[in-house]
Amino acid sequence: MATSTDLAELKQQHRMLEDELAEALKHPSTDDLELRKLKRRKLQLKDEIARLTQSTSVH
Repeated sequence: MATSTDLAELKQQHRMLEDELAEALKHPSTDDLELRKLKRRKLQLKDEIARLTQSTSVH
């Protein structure tokens, strides 16, 4: 079972990735593969946050 601390940590990681992605998009030299990795990881975190939020609201 996820705690609020776990959820807060995931949200913080998501915000950090969002910032990193925004910074990478400012630079045309950023590799497309790197951008895809960042976007994929950000989406995975978002899905995990949604799953944990849903499971904690059910209980």
